[in-house]
Amino acid sequence: MTVQDYISEWTVVRNDEEQHSIWPAKRPLPLGWYEVGFTGDREACLDHIESVWTDIRPLSLRRALGVA
Repeated sequence: MTVQDYISEWTVVRNDEEQHSIWPAKRPLPLGWYEVGFTGDREACLDHIESVWTDIRPLSLRRALGVA
């Protein structure tokens, strides 16, 4: 078993480059990451990220390409 198997509640987080990830809900967030308001089990959080993070390029790259 991994540590992930013992964590039942996760939260979706995003950084300033608009990259998404999941983080254990009861742990302090790492610097530079912010909660986006979605919490659930690991699979639900990953499904949420898949539905909202449609362009995985960092924000700075999208701006440089003129598509942000």
